[in-house]
Amino acid sequence: MREPETPSPAKIAAPPRQHLQRTALVAQVERRLFLRQSLSLGALAMLGGCDITDQDAVQSVLNAISRWNDRMQALLFNPRRLAPSYPESMVVRDFRYNSYYAYLGDEKIPHIDGASYKLELGGLIADKRPWSLERLYGLPQFSQVTRHVCVEGWSMIGKWSGPTLSSFLERVGADLTAGYVGFLCADGYYSSLDMASALHPQTILAFKFADATLPPRYGFPMKVRVPTKLGFKNPKHIMAIFVTNRFPGGFWEDRGYNWFAGT
Repeated sequence: MREPETPSPAKIAAPPRQHLQRTALVAQVERRLFLRQSLSLGALAMLGGCDITDQDAVQSVLNAISRWNDRMQALLFNPRRLAPSYPESMVVRDFRYNSYYAYLGDEKIPHIDGASYKLELGGLIADKRPWSLERLYGLPQFSQVTRHVCVEGWSMIGKWSGPTLSSFLERVGADLTAGYVGFLCADGYYSSLDMASALHPQTILAFKFADATLPPRYGFPMKVRVPTKLGFKNPKHIMAIFVTNRFPGGFWEDRGYNWFAGT
């Protein structure tokens, strides 16, 4: 059976002009079907025999290794094991700003109108009616004080609040046996989680940081907070959520980062 399409960015929002081309590319994310290949010992041995001038061959082997790493991390992942939590006295109020594009001033940060915001839903979800921010704020919310770990080598402790992603997926009738949950963002970023990580009790839709409404630089109107993952798996400015059995990839993952990216 053919899966319903991901929400079209044309229906989602008006991201900054400089990201329109990138957002159009993101619209194709769920439609792609990436090759799934396991890595054998023979494939590992290929590294020693590759001509390093043959970039395609080298990249193919590296991609296979990355997929193998993802599979091993997924097998080792314990959906009941919690990431460490910390006392509120350790929360860093002036939390480090980070994004996938260079920080060139506040004009590069998406500023979304909360009054007109609508969260779009797509894929294997029974109730695809969009959600207003007011309705999202009405969901039961929880707080966590956890460590954000960046692939660049730094980490900070913050306090985030919002509903669990699992409770939201259940409420909208998502197929919880599907493989993946994907996210499209206002700035053209995109990411995805395996279903087990999406249903983890600490994975939340964060509406607040340090008990205040999430500032634009931290992802207003909401970000996905996943303390069991590296920072680039915590997308900001969420505009659409979709559920799929097709591997959706991610912005950095499609450029060579490991997809599972557990901490």
